[in-house]
Amino acid sequence: MGKISVNNIRVYAYHGCLKEESINGSDYRVDVEVEADLAKAALSDHLKDTVDYVLINYIVKEEMAIKSKLLEHVAKRILDRIFKECSTVDSGNVTVSKINPPINGDVEMVSINLQLSR
Repeated sequence: MGKISVNNIRVYAYHGCLKEESINGSDYRVDVEVEADLAKAALSDHLKDTVDYVLINYIVKEEMAIKSKLLEHVAKRILDRIFKECSTVDSGNVTVSKINPPINGDVEMVSINLQLSR
């Protein structure tokens, strides 16, 4: 078993419950960690035997482009796609962070974390 992490994926997206958030958008940070059996890839040196982190980045960017009210919903969609498209993934952990959220305070970011297993 092993872990693959793709950290600090930066995107601009339009998530939130406030009307302004869906119009103006915000900066987001997404961190993904997946667990998979990496033994075959360690021996074969073939991309087909591992979890392609380029694909993970692509999935994150596509799912972040779909407007949602809740970050939890976005994180679930990201994990669902990873499980669907990466058959070797056994579990995943996604953190979605909204940078400078509109909450009338000096807050760097708010984050949600979702962990799922097959």
